[in-house]
Amino acid sequence: MSGHSKWSTIKRKKGAADAKRGQVFTRLAREIAMAAREGGGDPGMNVRLRLAIDKAKSSNMPKDSIERAISRGTGESKDGETFEQITYECYAQHGVALMIETVTENRNRTVAELRHVLTRAGGGLGETGSVAWQFSREAYFSFEAPGKTFDDIFELAVENGGDDVEEEEGVFDISAPVESFKMMSDALLSAGIIPEEAEIRMVPQQEIELDVDATLQVMRTIESLEDLDDVHNVFSNLRISEEAMATLESE
Repeated sequence: MSGHSKWSTIKRKKGAADAKRGQVFTRLAREIAMAAREGGGDPGMNVRLRLAIDKAKSSNMPKDSIERAISRGTGESKDGETFEQITYECYAQHGVALMIETVTENRNRTVAELRHVLTRAGGGLGETGSVAWQFSREAYFSFEAPGKTFDDIFELAVENGGDDVEEEEGVFDISAPVESFKMMSDALLSAGIIPEEAEIRMVPQQEIELDVDATLQVMRTIESLEDLDDVHNVFSNLRISEEAMATLESE
């Protein structure tokens, strides 16, 4: 199981805590707004928006909140807020490379918050191009599929451009080329599967493995970054060992 799949497992278990803090609706609204901004407000023509709406509904987000987020993304909203998606190239402690995706209406606030967390941890913001070259982009889907076997999901993935399928505790992860994102999304929805995660993610070309204590330090920094309202995703080139994974899950 890859380090990124491990971290996805941790994030799923962390989701309940996020919901209690009220963060989940804020992030879902921004995801919907960005999808509508990039591809229009019609979910029938915008697969990213359709997936974001389905995710919001599965989290019991109110219908009027979903509609407001769409209006904000398409520019029809009168609240004056305009979101933009910005990716920052950064370093955590121990030289671990980070790609941080944000959705914000105030980039000055976002930079200040990122710098505060990173500087406190012994890292910092990088120059443009200092980190991005270490990562490649891929389509990624994560979901539960009751009644489906691994072979069922593997066949669906292969037929729709998938590169790899993993299963852990009933949760499937599919990775695919970026250009297969729409085809895979449509295939999953046609099969009655609503992905918990459906995104274009950054995958490190080479990972760094640290000792357990250092790994935990970096992971806590990543958690602090993910707790920021403006942060949508954090990708790293950190490899998580089985021992570090066990420690994280026990906390």
